[in-house]
Amino acid sequence: MRPSALLLHVKTTLRTFVSSSHGNVGLMFGLALVPVVGLAGAAVDYSRTNDVRSGLQSAVDATSLMLAKEAATVSAAQLNADAAKFFTANFNRPDINNVTASAVYTPGTNSQLKVTASASVPTAFMRIMGFDSIGVSASSTAKWGNSRLRVALVLDNTGSMADDGKMTALKTATNNLLSQLQSLGAHAGDVYVSVIPFSKDVNLDPANYQANWIDWTNWDAANGSCRVSKYHSQSSCQSHGSTWTPADHSAWNGCVVDRGNNSGPATAAYDTNILPPNTSVTASLFPAEQYSSCTQASMGLSDNWTGMSTLVNGMTPNGNTNQAIGLALGWMSLAGGGPFTAPAMDPNYTYSQVIVLLTDGLNTQDRWYSQQSSIDARQSLTCTNIKNAGILLYTVQVNTGGDPTSTLLQNCASDSSKFFLLTSADEIVTTFNTISTELGRLYVAN
Repeated sequence: MRPSALLLHVKTTLRTFVSSSHGNVGLMFGLALVPVVGLAGAAVDYSRTNDVRSGLQSAVDATSLMLAKEAATVSAAQLNADAAKFFTANFNRPDINNVTASAVYTPGTNSQLKVTASASVPTAFMRIMGFDSIGVSASSTAKWGNSRLRVALVLDNTGSMADDGKMTALKTATNNLLSQLQSLGAHAGDVYVSVIPFSKDVNLDPANYQANWIDWTNWDAANGSCRVSKYHSQSSCQSHGSTWTPADHSAWNGCVVDRGNNSGPATAAYDTNILPPNTSVTASLFPAEQYSSCTQASMGLSDNWTGMSTLVNGMTPNGNTNQAIGLALGWMSLAGGGPFTAPAMDPNYTYSQVIVLLTDGLNTQDRWYSQQSSIDARQSLTCTNIKNAGILLYTVQVNTGGDPTSTLLQNCASDSSKFFLLTSADEIVTTFNTISTELGRLYVAN
């Protein structure tokens, strides 16, 4: 029964008792019922109020992030006008009264933007006791001081992302997230982001073909020509006494597979950590592969927002799923080393490091394994190592095909609130908005 219908029922009951001709018992019971109903109904009103307060806080947080980029450059009047506009866009509750929002920017060495909002929640039951509404308020302060943020976006570009509008939604969601992160940085170096598309392999940019962190052993064996033209592989060529000539490395398309030995992961577990490549240890290098489903080239930590958006818009779904290599290289992009150069951390600042891993499928293939359980076991080591390094880890499973919920991704996330199970492409956009708000709170004091 709705609160309004229940309230009408209570009023009717009270009138019945008050008009009863059977002595004072009905009257006394009716009078006693008023505070009982009022107190019981208060729980309903307060529950609704808490829901409104939560929505108010989320809208205030989102508004502070939206205003952060312009706060230092617009007038106070314009800032307030935009605060009202942004807040209204995020808090659409026509059932709530007296909704207001305002913003104040305070410049200086430690500049800050404070957004406040208030509203009145009409009561359904407490009005019996004389309370027609409950006031709620929320505030959010975006500060620019000694905090900095670094985020690695590890994004599934496998073939199944073409289904159900997932890739289109991912591009929209990621561009929105990048825009939000860009708005956080009041000064150069405040926010850096890396973008790591993955399928079975990760593309480390063919322009790096002369880098010393690449292992060319398998690539040379698979790409070249035999002096006797009828033999098309190194093994068949050499077994017939002919000479195999590897192709020029400039023909490499940029893809690499998991670090380790051909026979399996190395003892040092280079596929699960960020130990730097060592030219004297082949297992520590990145094995080149001419994978036909090579993704867009990864982009290390940067504040080149236009470049990141161009990369994202160029993503194309193709290939099999190997979350593990994407996750490992996302971590390395934050730490630096090998293919990535991470800007040095200034000891005068406090840094928050974050990885966001989004995938729509369960693991199907890596360098050594084709069984999901074997791949998952390797990846779980990487997840544990990342969390032990103090990095905040979000995992997002886009499950539009009825796959089982990934226990791996659930356990991989920093905590249960950092794992998102989505069942539609549209939820990618809303989830990334949620994550961007949470990342903003690393700068926001409520």
